[in-house]
Amino acid sequence: MPSALVTGATGLLGRQVYKAFGDAGWQTTGTGFSRASGEIRRLDIQDEEAVRQLFDEVKPQVVVHSAADRQPDSCTKNPEAAHRINVTATANLAKTCAENNVFLIYISTDYVFPGVPGQAPYKATDEPKPSNVYGQTKLDGEKAVLAYPNTVVMRVPVLYGPTEENKESAINVLMDSLYESQKKPVKMDDWAIRYPTNVEDVARVCVDIAKYYTSATATATAAHQGGGHDDGKVTADQKMVAPGSGEPLPRILQFSSEDRMTKYDICKVFGEIMGLPIDGIVPDKESGKKPAPDGTLRPYDCHLDTSELKKLGIDVTTVDFVAWWRWKTGAFRH
Repeated sequence: MPSALVTGATGLLGRQVYKAFGDAGWQTTGTGFSRASGEIRRLDIQDEEAVRQLFDEVKPQVVVHSAADRQPDSCTKNPEAAHRINVTATANLAKTCAENNVFLIYISTDYVFPGVPGQAPYKATDEPKPSNVYGQTKLDGEKAVLAYPNTVVMRVPVLYGPTEENKESAINVLMDSLYESQKKPVKMDDWAIRYPTNVEDVARVCVDIAKYYTSATATATAAHQGGGHDDGKVTADQKMVAPGSGEPLPRILQFSSEDRMTKYDICKVFGEIMGLPIDGIVPDKESGKKPAPDGTLRPYDCHLDTSELKKLGIDVTTVDFVAWWRWKTGAFRH
């Protein structure tokens, strides 16, 4: 049975990644920190020795690193803390993976791109230029990961899906805004373009990537051994190659839905689903163009091109946004 380790397994995405690997027959270990309980192991990913001890114990073949400070406002307010989690801890984890021949999938963000009007969709090979601290720390995390072999970056946009609390997701929380607007006006961004993507789809793609790339790694290691090395280790000068073709595999992958909406558009969808008026949702087409009061600037449109995944034959379809929310809320039409 293959083994996987999922960091951030108590978070919005990590919970689904943990579940998806388990459902796919992997022996899966999940870690969390403040919310770790039950079968989820408590781990401070900033503690390098604790990470090494966990590797020695569970011996993963694949790590999906989803633990991060993913709140742009939090990163702006506490850039040093964000760097420690998003960059330093990530670099240490990548090093540990390399030392143990473990394949690493690093979850990154569309916010590594500037998102200026007219540039999207961004290809995986386009030059990143983050517009806020969060995007910069995630980009620095990418660089730290890609310095080691047997690693890939997986960029995703804003996420939604099953939550413990709606505030876990910048999309789910808009349902709360809809209800709040029934009592008083709520100003809502109608400028920045979002592509809400379901965490269950992202988790499925992570499993598919893990299967594909671990097969490629096995091919690369076998070839390396055939060249006279018998330690079985993938070294920094090796490239992962596609099974069969021998073509080098991409190190940066991107996944996104094609659902193009502003936050105001999403509120309109929620209002229609729930049968509630949206008169109290006030569209705001100006404030998003400027930094927030804390100095965080949001990009206009960071839509991600998914062609690298398509070339690998990995399914990039996503659940229908409206259909999922009708199922989630029980708001079915007869």
